Amino acid sequence: MFGKRGNEGFGKTGAMSPMVPPMPAAQPTAAERPVAPVLAEPVVAPVRPQPAAPPARRRAPRAEDYYDTKSQVFSALIDTIDLSQLSKLDTESAREEIRDIVNDIITIKNFAMSIAEQEELLDDICNDVLGYGPLEPLLARDDIADIMVNGAGQTFIEVGGKVQESEIRFRDNAQLLSICQRIVSQVGRRVDESSPICDARLPDGSRVNVIAPPLAIDGTALTIRKFKKDKLTLEQLVRFGSITPEGAVLLQIIGRVRCNIVISGGTGSGKTTLLNCLTRYIDSDERVITCEDSAELQLQQPHVVRLETRPPNIEGEGEITMRDLIKNCLRMRPERIIVGEVRGPEVFDLLQAMNTGHDGSMGTIHANTPRECLSRMESMIAMGGYTLPAKTVREIIAGSVDVIIQASRLRDGSRRITHVTEVVGMEGDVIITQDLMRYEIDGEDANGRIIGRHISTGIGRPHFWDRARYFNEDKRLAATLDAMEKN
Repeated sequence: MFGKRGNEGFGKTGAMSPMVPPMPAAQPTAAERPVAPVLAEPVVAPVRPQPAAPPARRRAPRAEDYYDTKSQVFSALIDTIDLSQLSKLDTESAREEIRDIVNDIITIKNFAMSIAEQEELLDDICNDVLGYGPLEPLLARDDIADIMVNGAGQTFIEVGGKVQESEIRFRDNAQLLSICQRIVSQVGRRVDESSPICDARLPDGSRVNVIAPPLAIDGTALTIRKFKKDKLTLEQLVRFGSITPEGAVLLQIIGRVRCNIVISGGTGSGKTTLLNCLTRYIDSDERVITCEDSAELQLQQPHVVRLETRPPNIEGEGEITMRDLIKNCLRMRPERIIVGEVRGPEVFDLLQAMNTGHDGSMGTIHANTPRECLSRMESMIAMGGYTLPAKTVREIIAGSVDVIIQASRLRDGSRRITHVTEVVGMEGDVIITQDLMRYEIDGEDANGRIIGRHISTGIGRPHFWDRARYFNEDKRLAATLDAMEKN
């Protein structure tokens, strides 16, 4: 099935070492395939392999002769292998076919390579053909939160809340752009000079942003927000110190009694992770509709409809915005509406949904404090061109949002839930809020790690008490608030 062609296919010039016996010839194909340049447009539908474990060693920086060798082997492989048949195989079988052919090519061309170098070359070529090239070792590591590629020669990763430079490099900017095109094409999007900005996602839900030349001056910039294979839970957030056990129970109750929740926080503060955690407490018999720019939420309930925005096509038509999705999902009989991220005027539609019988709806927003979150929502409504009085807008916000949960990334890289704040109502022209719990910083230890503690503000009976009693959660809520105050 994967027969090899004549020896002339193995080199750019067709020349071979006279000391190496020629490979057996096979029947020529109907139309000879031209030799492909290294990592041109994707040659096969990518099936990203899943390595069993992250690489155990750091690779040394690549020398130019490594890329020259890889170029020759890759060109010979493309000219030899039957790609239409390869695309029908599963990942492991495809890797074995590539392994056999690459080993033959190395023998035929008489490359002087150690076993370790040969295995490294094999892994790289398999990743190029079947996956995302040099990104594969980083995507396989579950301890990496973000991958930031600044052109072909510079890659940074975030590990444990700290950003550090990786040894991963791309051959050139053409290879990097080709891999970006491969990623975004999987979700029906494109990135090129005419459409240089693109948001997409990987099959595992990781968020991808690409900005290509001419906007990115030093080469394509690729940013990947990775999600862990094992989704975090509130219990794990307790172990990490992001919140206290009593605070976690409070969040469970808030989610269970169908409070309308807005999760506020800065970039990388863990808003989406926290949203995923809270959705675990949605009852399995509820119909949930999610609206996202790039679908990344992974709800476990059986009755979930996932909606995703769509950018305009090359003629500038066919765009589906977040507002369009939220308006449409109101006609789909949702019980809860979850918006991955609110960025603009769609906040008005979300608030309207929260205020018209869709209790328990949730969304995230970029803001640094709960008060700033309220101000940002007010500003976003104004961005939509609504000419409502300021007091009316605030009344809509106060009547729609029940709880604001503030997530923060501290200067030592740790993430904390710093506020659980209730929206009580209006007093005059001002929205009244009260903190149920907040995080106070006491200092830092000898290693620069921040020392702090979550404290209760002593609210005896929160504003959503009647709602908790309706869902038979009032006794657990009272016990939780007592425990928070004692601690």
